[in-house]
Amino acid sequence: MEIAEGNSGIASGDPEFCSMIDRLRDQIENEEGKLPPAFGELARTPDPEELHRLLTAPGQPLWAREIAAYRLGTAGDPRAFEALVLLLNHRDPERCVTAAHALVRLGDPRTARAAAALATNELRAAYALLPVRLLADLRAPESVPALVTVLERRLVAGDPHWRVGLACVEGLGALGDPAARDVLEAALPHPRLGRAAERSLTLLGHPAV
Repeated sequence: MEIAEGNSGIASGDPEFCSMIDRLRDQIENEEGKLPPAFGELARTPDPEELHRLLTAPGQPLWAREIAAYRLGTAGDPRAFEALVLLLNHRDPERCVTAAHALVRLGDPRTARAAAALATNELRAAYALLPVRLLADLRAPESVPALVTVLERRLVAGDPHWRVGLACVEGLGALGDPAARDVLEAALPHPRLGRAAERSLTLLGHPAV
């Protein structure tokens, strides 16, 4: 990927960065026909102050904010936090994946609370998949209560967000907290979640009977 060469090793050392750059390059070329010079400059600059300036300057395109937020976040700069949380709840799932990756690397103590708020916001249930997965990855005190809450809502008859429910079931199994037992047992009759609930109960040491 030519655009990220010489970027202090970030391209070769971070596959998620490469994937983001390729995705954004394709989007920009499809929409505008060519890459603006700022694209390469933003991908290469080692200066966190320049990245922060581009993140917060008015009128910046979304792709510029995404690159700046990702690079600041993966460098551990807390100024990226708010932008990454917004991207975590974006309608484009690929942007959510990139934001979640950067938030894990950022290690900000506010991340779990923000992810829990996004995951449990029923008005945004269609976009809760990545916040749910992030909560499982973080293994924070907020993780199990939030996943239990979301899964309980997904068990309502006719709920369309079964993939979010499946992520909750899998996450609760991976977290291994006995507090998830009741909701996992309630998920057993669900036609799409039942088998995963069985596996998660086994991980909890309470196999389904």
